[in-house]
Amino acid sequence: MPDVSLALGPDDSSEFIYEKGVVLARDGEDAQRVEDTVRTHFTEATGLTGDHVRRVSPETNRSGITRIQVGDPAHGDRRGDRAVTNALRAMRQQEDRVGQRMASRNHVVSIAPSGSCDEPVPAPLIRGTNPAPAETGYDADTAVKILVIDNGLTHDHSLVPLLAHVQGDPHGTETDDQGNLLQYVGHGTFIAGILASVAPNTNITVRNTLNYAGAILESDFGEALFAAVDQNGWPDILSLSAGTTNGRTDGLLGVAAFMQELRQQRTLLVAGAGDNSSATPFWPAAYASLPDYANVVLSVGALRADGEYGACFSNHGSWVNAYAPGERLTSTLTGFDAFVPYVYQHSTYEACRYHFTYQCTCQSPRHTGELSTGGWAKQDSVTFDGYAHWSGTSFAAPVAAGLVAAHMAAHKESDPRAARTRLLEANTQFSEVRGTHVPALIPPTWRPGPVVQLTTGA
Repeated sequence: MPDVSLALGPDDSSEFIYEKGVVLARDGEDAQRVEDTVRTHFTEATGLTGDHVRRVSPETNRSGITRIQVGDPAHGDRRGDRAVTNALRAMRQQEDRVGQRMASRNHVVSIAPSGSCDEPVPAPLIRGTNPAPAETGYDADTAVKILVIDNGLTHDHSLVPLLAHVQGDPHGTETDDQGNLLQYVGHGTFIAGILASVAPNTNITVRNTLNYAGAILESDFGEALFAAVDQNGWPDILSLSAGTTNGRTDGLLGVAAFMQELRQQRTLLVAGAGDNSSATPFWPAAYASLPDYANVVLSVGALRADGEYGACFSNHGSWVNAYAPGERLTSTLTGFDAFVPYVYQHSTYEACRYHFTYQCTCQSPRHTGELSTGGWAKQDSVTFDGYAHWSGTSFAAPVAAGLVAAHMAAHKESDPRAARTRLLEANTQFSEVRGTHVPALIPPTWRPGPVVQLTTGA
């Protein structure tokens, strides 16, 4: 996101990222109250005029959200960060009085909010995808409509027979000046391959909504979601592998209007639970825990390679409905028209950064990237020409979305929310996550992989 100053929060933790010096408010009276309250608070606290407190976006967007500048984000120190914290603190008394949230940080919604759980690894074409393609056929008249909100498709995806019924936006710029594949390129294509494998009787559209390294500001996210469904119509299933925490239990201000409209449709939102190894609600997936959205959203965590336990990186908690395979899946990354080099951006760890005791994606495959701790290190590189192994709740979510779509096709079910309910009710597979037995949605064509246990324990 060019020209946007960002900060880590809260209190310099890496729980989420947000725009420095800006808060969000609902349009209309709320925005005016926030602006007036923050200006008064700033003037009383500093003795300055507070003239820089102003609205920096028009009140004409469909999401009903206004950006209000409360500090100068150009400062190299923490003043822009403190201004946001002080602004939110100043609003709490009014929020308590009216009984609803009026202001929020402008969070970054991303496919990798705290750094990707791992990076893709080339996979041999001879073994195909995992999950493998189901043998059910394709029928254009009954195909389930799936809309993927992600970062688009690689330019040569159409060369892959598996993706014959996939369409959408091109990713855009795919390589750097040296011809290396950029980070996160292929993320949307990988998701499309999983969906097409688990549920062949689907029409899949992948939008390039998260077009800046897989990220977007919360203030723009709601508008982008509306634009996607306006362009494509409301699908049967909306697959989303991005989000953010915000330290709250009532959702994201920037997508509130979209979520309210989603409730009025028949679309099922299937969302990844996030890769922070945390129980903190991750939005929009955590909407599944709110009573108004219990049947509207399916939140999905990730299982490790053997399917028996949760993956080390997967978020977890009562707000996660089910878990699906999400470690070292194999799917489509690029087409087959060229060999594309890729330079690893992040080094692996000597031990699991989440303190698990199996050889997880934190440690394997071994590589030393340019952002390694301790300075610029050796840049390991690989070459892609089709399939890849990759891990994350980003990919567990389309596994679950594909199973819902396959259930709809097999049972001639036209209501995706009813299919969600019946799929979970009929599920007989369970795994263990943090000592709790949880529903495990396992495709019949998925092949479990070996897990190397480094010490005793799971």
